Amino acid sequence: QAGGKAVVSTQSTGVLSTGQGVNGFTLDPSIGEFILTAPNLKIPNKGKIYSTNEGNAQYLDSKLQKYLHDCKFPATGKPKAARYVGSMVADVHRTICYGGVFMYPGNSSAPNGKLRLLYECNPMAYIVEQAGGKAVTGRGDERVLDVVPKKLHDRCPIFLGSSDDVDVILSYLNE
Repeated sequence: QAGGKAVVSTQSTGVLSTGQGVNGFTLDPSIGEFILTAPNLKIPNKGKIYSTNEGNAQYLDSKLQKYLHDCKFPATGKPKAARYVGSMVADVHRTICYGGVFMYPGNSSAPNGKLRLLYECNPMAYIVEQAGGKAVTGRGDERVLDVVPKKLHDRCPIFLGSSDDVDVILSYLNE
């Protein structure tokens, strides 16, 4: 098994896993090659950032609405920072580097979420798990990588990132 992703902007970076951890690479334009710049990437166990499309919050399950509210207005401590680029690859890259959680759950208008299992959810779930994080569907403790597709373009809800943060979301969903 192998998985990878690339982020192209002012700096071109990529990560690759061949099943034994995750390594990060950065393009060196002076030689036209990717250089290993982040060997053995590990996602922090807990982060300060959550990433989701809050424009869809009104369609979310009330348990997820409560989770988002508590991220912004915690009973104690500082609120989590909301960061959402709208590109799963960029949002997950930030999540791997700094910790936290990325989620694109199902909702009342799209019960299985928007993202495709085989070519969006699975590659990111694989990389996150290889970096020490978790990737689940929110249906009990079901791992994204355990979902068996029925069709090529099947969609799947996804919650991925720092293990502790994903566990917190699951505790809200399983109340």
